[in-house]
Amino acid sequence: MYTCRDCEQPINSATEVCPYCGVDLTDSGVDLGFAHSPRASLRRIVILWGVVLLSVVAIAWFAFPWRLAGSKPDAERHAMAAMLKIQEALGAYHASEGAFPSSLEALGAAAQDASREAESGRYSVQYTPGSQTLDSRINTYTLTARAGNYGYVNLFSDETGLLRGTSENRPATAQDPPIQGDLAKNP
Repeated sequence: MYTCRDCEQPINSATEVCPYCGVDLTDSGVDLGFAHSPRASLRRIVILWGVVLLSVVAIAWFAFPWRLAGSKPDAERHAMAAMLKIQEALGAYHASEGAFPSSLEALGAAAQDASREAESGRYSVQYTPGSQTLDSRINTYTLTARAGNYGYVNLFSDETGLLRGTSENRPATAQDPPIQGDLAKNP
């Protein structure tokens, strides 16, 4: 036993025509005349254009992120400010503990907020502690901010506190020139 798809009355499974409403149960239920109507063709065209338009918008979203995340100078300022805040937190940690931490998590909310600030400009910040001494202290570190957009300044700093940068498509290193001027002092 099963139910009729139109009137939902219980009927025998071998029945080809519903005894209650008369619907043909052997039919698949698809109206082939509707599929070839001009209105259905117009609907398909509208749906197809909608999919194409959404695809173009999605590609533009990933191809041109600097247009969506603010201007290039703003993003670079956010990254530099984040680097300086993390450097300050690392300096304070070193002053109190006599060594640098093994990860930025030890700095707490200050490092998390600074990392989020860099991420708002599509930068990723990476802290790499130096090797431990015999007394298990870390006396060196490197801090980099890598731009998510081509042509933006990539940043580097270490325990010297000097901020260095490059516009080349590679991570900044200690051999890159220092960033000078108002951006490095007052991001």
